[in-house]
Formats: sequence, structure tokens, C-alpha cells
Amino acid sequence: MKAVILAAFMLFSAALFNSASAQISFGVNINVQPSWGPVGYDHVDYYYIPDIRCYYYVPAHQFIYQRGGRWAFSNDLPPAYRGFDLFHSYKVVMNEPQPYLHFNEHLAQYNHFRGGPNGQAFIRDNHEDRYRDHWHDQHEADEEFRHHDRGGDRHHDDGDRHH
Repeated sequence: MKAVILAAFMLFSAALFNSASAQISFGVNINVQPSWGPVGYDHVDYYYIPDIRCYYYVPAHQFIYQRGGRWAFSNDLPPAYRGFDLFHSYKVVMNEPQPYLHFNEHLAQYNHFRGGPNGQAFIRDNHEDRYRDHWHDQHEADEEFRHHDRGGDRHHDDGDRHH
């Protein structure tokens, strides 16, 4: 009888531990959020980007958009928006499975956010320690290159650092 009780206790403990582990792994994913994502979210599954009417799946770093009446998954922006600047657009955080299946609802609900970041602050511009190791994507590298001063004035703002 003791063996049965002990086995049941161990089984219950293992199930409880696995449940707690699953909740912890869901908890925080700041380090995989892109630099152009909005600050303030410890966990993000998807962003909906009203300006280009597509989604971004954070864990796989993929854009999801309609192409030919079907949903396409790509590491790159939709072809029509290859040069789009993600740092100057609003993102809606969505933590639900496959939100793109509700695209028509999102299109109507978030269309008014088109045209700019509407006051959103982005991870790239935030200096909190929790964002120190966020994921850097190729888009960020391309934007840095495009806006980089390639000659002439080499002045850099050192902030509070003194030489």
C-alpha cells in the first residue's frame, strides 16, 4: 500500500513540476523580440502590423502575409514592402494562436493605426537591462547601414561620458 501511495505522490509531483515548467517557459521571451518591437511586453507571440497588413511570428522570426489568397510565411517582408521601415510603424501585440485567421477583424479594428508609430517606443531605443540581449534582425542591420554617416561629419554624441 505504501508503494502505491508513494508512486501516486511521485506521479502527482512530476505532473505538477511539468506544469510549472511549461508556465515558466511561456513567461518571458524578450530576448527573441525584434529591435523594432514595442517596449513593455515580457512575452509576445505575434505582432500585427497595420501599415503593411501582415503579422510577424516572434518565435520563428517570420512575417505572415497573404499571397495569392493563401497565407505565406517568410523571413523577409512581403515583396511589395521590401523597403518598408518597421521602426516607423505601429505594432499590435497578439498572444493568441494563429491570429491571422482573424485577419478581417484585425483589419477593421486596427486600421486607424496606419501611418506611423503613434507614440510607440521601440526596443532598439530602450536602454533597460531587460532589453540588452534582444534579437537583432537583418532589417535592423539594413536600417543602421542606411542611416549611417559614411563620411564627412564624424561627430558622435557621447552622452554623459567624458574623456
